[in-house]
Amino acid sequence: MRQIVLDTETTGLDPKQGHRIIEIGCVEIINRRITENVYHQYIQPDREIDEGAYEVHGISNEFLEDKPRFKDIVDDFMQFVKDAELVIHNAPFDVGFLDHELKLLASGQGVIADHCTVTDTLVMARQKHPGQKNNLDALCKRYEVNNAQRELHGALLDAELLAEVYLRMTGGQVTLSLGGQGDSSQDGKVSSPIRRLDSHRPVLKVIHASADELSAHEESLGRLGENCIWTPS
Repeated sequence: MRQIVLDTETTGLDPKQGHRIIEIGCVEIINRRITENVYHQYIQPDREIDEGAYEVHGISNEFLEDKPRFKDIVDDFMQFVKDAELVIHNAPFDVGFLDHELKLLASGQGVIADHCTVTDTLVMARQKHPGQKNNLDALCKRYEVNNAQRELHGALLDAELLAEVYLRMTGGQVTLSLGGQGDSSQDGKVSSPIRRLDSHRPVLKVIHASADELSAHEESLGRLGENCIWTPS
């Protein structure tokens, strides 16, 4: 099972107003284990970044001047996410921007739903924690994911945090200390989710006691007296 936790940063809030993607960050999860395979790209949007957006992510127009445009990176990006389940917090926002970028290219790529399935962790969180804050910072606190380094939003950083939150939110207890064993995070907690035993393991052979062994067992119980708690009633 291949999942891609994805986040974007943009020039503003609405692609219908001409806003564009300026950063994409993706983290790969295979069989509920975060791999080292990531995708990260800054993008030249060919427009100014809104002041409110800059205050959120801190990415400046000057920083993006020499970065590639979406048309230059689209093939690599689509190859990375192809046939995966995308895990996104507030998915309509990011998918809406990605679909907008694909439509601007008119390259026949279609939309994200033509290539991937999408899971919205914001919807999941609201179902699990109704009436509570369910933004990424709140979820990090609730599931004890260390987000101390998140002073500003960043697509790759937020994807990494969301990957940890998603595994804890969907897998029950995923931090388990066994005398230092396991994959430890920076705060010393074991961050890998607990795995289920392989359902294809061979069935263990059951060896029953022989008649002689059962007789010897009953004789031993008899020597313990009539009040022996193991004597059949």
